[in-house]
Amino acid sequence: MAANETRLAGASAPDTTPGASPVAAEAGLGMRSPGAAEAATPDTEQTTSRADPGAQRIELPRQIGAYLSNPPPPYPPLSRRLGEQGQVTLRAFIDADGTASRVEVLNSSGFDRLDRAALAAAKDWRYLPGTRAGQPVGMWFNLPVVFELK
Repeated sequence: MAANETRLAGASAPDTTPGASPVAAEAGLGMRSPGAAEAATPDTEQTTSRADPGAQRIELPRQIGAYLSNPPPPYPPLSRRLGEQGQVTLRAFIDADGTASRVEVLNSSGFDRLDRAALAAAKDWRYLPGTRAGQPVGMWFNLPVVFELK
């Protein structure tokens, strides 16, 4: 078993507008690692308005590691030696083609090396884009990544 682990703690996609602030709702991915052998199927959060029966169904973007061949972020060697651990929450704009066109740190782990490793990995990952009325659309997505020494 590896001496460290990098995993996703959960994720949410707050908004479809690039300048909007994120919503705290969690979609609950709960995966051990973005590259885990088993592809966990996350609960998909769908949004419809009760006041408007004609509202469009919205499905949030998803990041399913094994299915999309996304490797976990590498644990920086110096961070491992220094015992640095933490959770980085990233905010990414996932385009309709499943790529992250913009990724930024929403909440830092407190360690720059861990934050940079998570950012670099998330920029290269592929995602299942969110949909509105069945059509892929770009949306913001909150992606917590946990660096944990074991």
